[in-house]
Amino acid sequence: MSIEKSVVLPLGPEAAFELVTRPERLRRWQTVAARMDLRAGGEYRWTITPGHSASGRIQEIEPGKRLVFDWGWEGSESAASTVTVTLEPVEGGTRLTLLHEGLAPEEVAGHTEGWNHFMDRLVRFATDGDAGADDWAALPDPINELSSAEATLAVAQRVLHQLKPSDASLPTPCENFTVVQLVDHLVGSVTGIGKALGVEPADDPAAPAESRVADAAQSTLEAFAKRGLEGTVDMGFAELPATIVANILNLEFLVHAWDLATATGAKIEVAPGLSDYVLSLARNTISPQMRGASFAEETLVDESAASLERLVAFTGREVSAR
Repeated sequence: MSIEKSVVLPLGPEAAFELVTRPERLRRWQTVAARMDLRAGGEYRWTITPGHSASGRIQEIEPGKRLVFDWGWEGSESAASTVTVTLEPVEGGTRLTLLHEGLAPEEVAGHTEGWNHFMDRLVRFATDGDAGADDWAALPDPINELSSAEATLAVAQRVLHQLKPSDASLPTPCENFTVVQLVDHLVGSVTGIGKALGVEPADDPAAPAESRVADAAQSTLEAFAKRGLEGTVDMGFAELPATIVANILNLEFLVHAWDLATATGAKIEVAPGLSDYVLSLARNTISPQMRGASFAEETLVDESAASLERLVAFTGREVSAR
């Protein structure tokens, strides 16, 4: 069975083609993380929502006109299907038509809902320049240390995308770190975990902060998803349970997103259920022995404080700074 949907984008075909093929564009409307080898036979992997990734190969590519690729959910026993995207100039922009073929009958309803959701977001992004935070990425279901890391990455990327060059030297609540230094620290932490997992995350220091973190996170989280949460990871300085390493990623993404938003006035949107979950991870990760070295002493907040505020207070931040 198949699904077909068309939308008109207020862009030329070449610009519209970039929205469906470039990771830095895909992250604005469809994916949390994306990897794409843009050639016939090239592989792609898109984390559509936390805990749910699609992957396959590109079958055909005609820049500005047509893209055909396999579609399959990782971990699913369903046969792979095929997605064809065609682009046609029309008055006022480009008509993008998506045809998803080879679906089992029981898959049609879910995929129809999904493509309707993301095509609406694509039109909003092409029209307004911002599709907004995706509610579908806000809180994983089911949630574990890895799916929550992908959700906190989505939060961090929204904050990082708002940073301006003039923000670089601003101080942050993370003691002794300016904005640019904290971005460097975040990239270094994610890259270090990626190397411990056997990958070499790319980093271009001249790239925008959001792209630097997103590129490092994509390869690190993909490697983690393949490895799983069992056993330990050799971090160089110690063998740590894989769950603790994943917890660290959650804290790096979400707490430093708050740091950067607090420093720059950027908007940060976090589902309470996600910050509640990460707070529980923090309590399992930050031991009393780590206070005074990696983390300051826990600060006090009102009993009515939101879970994100309680999380950052637990890591030693002064919540009143936000």
